[in-house]
Amino acid sequence: MTTILAYPFKNLPTTSKWALRFAIRPLSCSSQLRAAPAVQTKTKKTLAKPNIRNVVVVDGVRTPFLLSGTSGLLHRTSVPKEVVDYIIFGTVIQEVKTSNVAREAALGAGFSDKTPAHTVTMACISANQAMTTGVGLIASGQCDVIVAGGVELMSDVPIRHSRKMRKLMLDLNKAKSMGQRLSLISKFRLNFLAPELPAVAEFSTSETMGHSADRLAAAFAVSRLEQDEYALRSHSLAKKAQDEGLLSDVVPFRVPGKDTVTKDNGIRPSSLEQMAKLKPAFIKPYGTVTAANSSFLTDGASAILIMAEEKALAMGYKPKAYLRDFMYVSQDPKDQLLLGPTYATPKVLEKAGLTMNDIDAFEFHEAFSGQILANFKAMDSDWFAENYMGRKTKVGLPPLEKFNNWGGSLSLGHPFGATGCRLVMAAANRLRKEGGQYGLVAACAAGGQGHAMIVEAYPK
Repeated sequence: MTTILAYPFKNLPTTSKWALRFAIRPLSCSSQLRAAPAVQTKTKKTLAKPNIRNVVVVDGVRTPFLLSGTSGLLHRTSVPKEVVDYIIFGTVIQEVKTSNVAREAALGAGFSDKTPAHTVTMACISANQAMTTGVGLIASGQCDVIVAGGVELMSDVPIRHSRKMRKLMLDLNKAKSMGQRLSLISKFRLNFLAPELPAVAEFSTSETMGHSADRLAAAFAVSRLEQDEYALRSHSLAKKAQDEGLLSDVVPFRVPGKDTVTKDNGIRPSSLEQMAKLKPAFIKPYGTVTAANSSFLTDGASAILIMAEEKALAMGYKPKAYLRDFMYVSQDPKDQLLLGPTYATPKVLEKAGLTMNDIDAFEFHEAFSGQILANFKAMDSDWFAENYMGRKTKVGLPPLEKFNNWGGSLSLGHPFGATGCRLVMAAANRLRKEGGQYGLVAACAAGGQGHAMIVEAYPK
């Protein structure tokens, strides 16, 4: 990273109502496989606020996102290391030896040992938290220049000894005599050697996220075909964007002991016929979530340079975008684990004084096709808004012609701690390319949490 600085269907006490409401509203994406035409430039108000510093994105980079198990910002921006006031990175599965990975990465990249750095973790929105923490530091006048980002290495996750084995080893370390040591060793059993493998599961419910996504898709009556169609859309648009050179935030990365990688390697457009052959991955045999319509375990890192606007202009930079209003939300981690975008979107729009019609580019994290489509149905439902969100009306459905037009996490990959920066840079770059003014970034996260942010294009 230094180089870039479990419930069956019958257990649905609340969501069974959803299925009755949403079963009559099928949602198909088959007609949306092509990229949308460029958005017409509009004249809209700016979201600048009096007496609050504008925070701008100067640039951002990421390594190619790689399938787990397969094989920089300073260079891109030429920013002097000594002007960086603070460094913040997000990560999820932490290595004990580098628990503050932001600090270790900063030192490894040659930043001054006088530059503070800290690491945040908020599941799939860890990089989002890193960025918004930076926004707060700049807006309050504490800092002018911040590097924010995230990293995840799923190919080498920490695997722990069992609890019994850990306790035995700690007790042995405290033993003061040979007799005490022999007594402890006599308690050893072979099953102590069974490792504790990490799992993408909720601590509060013991349910994997994939299992939850399958239940959510069923609750909102999202079919297997709809999920496969959406996944095919994601891969097809990502392949088109990659071929056309639109994924400009990707920088080459040399994998130690292997070749240099130059592009994301999880983009694999298939066919609906091939995808239909896959068996359910979580709820068997009747589930609808498969490997083809889920995001895959990914290695990757991302970084973004954010500054106070006046500082960026004084240093001769032309910013790409403003980072405007943002919102964090939390809800029930059992039945609404992946509905963060539904809850966060109307709140951030209201905070910014915007509506869905004002948004030119939507960039939502795609954990699963079923998660995206369930959020679509929830966002487009007055009934859900009234009964679950305490709102009088729905926020509305994001137009697919403006939605994740360069692919998403299903196709590009999802390194847990790094995806947030990719979303922001995709929104910023799309606004510049398509001529739009406002982008909306949103993501769900473990624990039933979510995030949304408004990105405003910088005037050309």
